[in-house]
Amino acid sequence: MPRILVFGDIIDDVVAVPSGPIRTDTDTVSSIRFRPGGSAANTASWLGSVGADVTFIGIVGEDDAARHTLELERHGVTSRLQTHASLPTGAIVVIVEGEKRTMLTERGANAVLDPALVTDELLASVDLLHLTGHTLFGMDAPERFTALMARARAAGVQVCLDPGSAGYIADFGVEQALGFFEGASILVPNLEEGRALTGLVEPVAVASALAESFEIVALTLDADGVVVARRGSAPVVIPAVATTILDPTGAGDAFTAGFLHTLLVSHDLDAAARAGESLASRAVSSLGARPH
Repeated sequence: MPRILVFGDIIDDVVAVPSGPIRTDTDTVSSIRFRPGGSAANTASWLGSVGADVTFIGIVGEDDAARHTLELERHGVTSRLQTHASLPTGAIVVIVEGEKRTMLTERGANAVLDPALVTDELLASVDLLHLTGHTLFGMDAPERFTALMARARAAGVQVCLDPGSAGYIADFGVEQALGFFEGASILVPNLEEGRALTGLVEPVAVASALAESFEIVALTLDADGVVVARRGSAPVVIPAVATTILDPTGAGDAFTAGFLHTLLVSHDLDAAARAGESLASRAVSSLGARPH
């Protein structure tokens, strides 16, 4: 069984689904739920749910370690959570309106997550390292992120990167972001992130351009499926699985989990994309970003 290490963000989600258009300066009746989240931790949880051998490294406030460890372990994830005495666990308020989300984020302890926690000994025990742009963009010294990818490559470990946010890419700078991303062999952006990274609009063109820099690209298109491309080969569009969308939060993380697990097991890019779409359809059919 392939062994996967996920390093990155873990947060508490506050998911709000308004009953109708939000009315400013007054009340809007809503469904509000508290859920564990964080792109990296979500991906690890979905990987564990499909039977992958997955370890997660992240950091939370010291009062939250037991709760988050239990949440990860119940999905089959080996947890190596660190704690911080003065910083809180990261948090995000997610406002869901149909297929659209607005996210208000506090990084909390994630801002001091140290790549040195991924030791060379640990890298030697895994086949793939999964990272997110949320971790890179939150670092005071992002060169430590690229140093981690370099150590992984030197150990013969594949690196998968989820860029995380088109907004963060714009804030960080496209050229600088691509420079830090170049150590990855697999890139799993959504369409907005892909457009931000390439300056192109049409999905197949975006995927083709990214495949010139990365060995494998899976460009997710929400309800329109995914474009997968392998360097040197023509991109392929895989349709989404039809489903009723309750909450799109975590769909990309679920896709990444299904995609990576099947890719590592079968080496079949199309099958991996279909597995990712299947898991994403499960994610959007319930409230929250993790498996139920």
